[in-house]
Amino acid sequence: MSSKRVLIITSNTGIERDELVKPLEALKGAGLNVTHASVEGGTTQTFVQDTEKDKTVESTAKLAGLKAEDFDALVIPGGTVNADTLRQDKDAQALVKAFADAGKTVAAICHGPWLLIDAGVIEGKTLTSYPSVKTDLLNAKAAGWKDTEVFTCGANGWTLITSRTPDDLPAFNQAIIKAVQTA
Repeated sequence: MSSKRVLIITSNTGIERDELVKPLEALKGAGLNVTHASVEGGTTQTFVQDTEKDKTVESTAKLAGLKAEDFDALVIPGGTVNADTLRQDKDAQALVKAFADAGKTVAAICHGPWLLIDAGVIEGKTLTSYPSVKTDLLNAKAAGWKDTEVFTCGANGWTLITSRTPDDLPAFNQAIIKAVQTA
C-alpha cells in the first residue's frame, strides 16, 4: 500500500453512483490510501442519472475537522444534488481552498466543479465539466472550458483534473492516479 492519501468528499445523498464507486475502486486498486468523507459521515445514497436511487456507500469520516495537510489529493464526484449540497457547505469549501493553497491536486467530475466556484479557486483555471455547468464556470472567471474526456490544468500553482460524465471515468481515474503517484 502506498503512503499517498486521497480524500473523496460527498454529501450524504444525490451522488452519481459511478462517480463515487469507480474512483474508490480505481484508486484503491492502484494501492492508494483512500478516505471517503461525507457532510454528516456514515451512509451515503448514490443515484444513477440523478433520478434512480441506487446503492448506499459508507463514508469513513465527516468533512468537519479534516485537513488538507493529511492528504495528497482531493476528489469531488458529481451528481446534481451532491454537487449543489457540497458547494454550500463551509467545510467542503474550506477543504478545496486549502488543497489549492497548498498546491495539491484537486479532481472534479460532472457537476463537481460547482464546488470550485464557491470555494473561490476557479479563476484562471481551464477545465471541463458536465456541459450545463460551463456557463457557471465561465461566469466565475474560469480561463476556459474544454469539451474533452479529461483535462488537467496546472495554472495558479496547483493541479486541477476534470471530466464531464461517468463515460469519462477511465481517463479521469488514470489522470488522478498519475498525478498522485508522481507528486
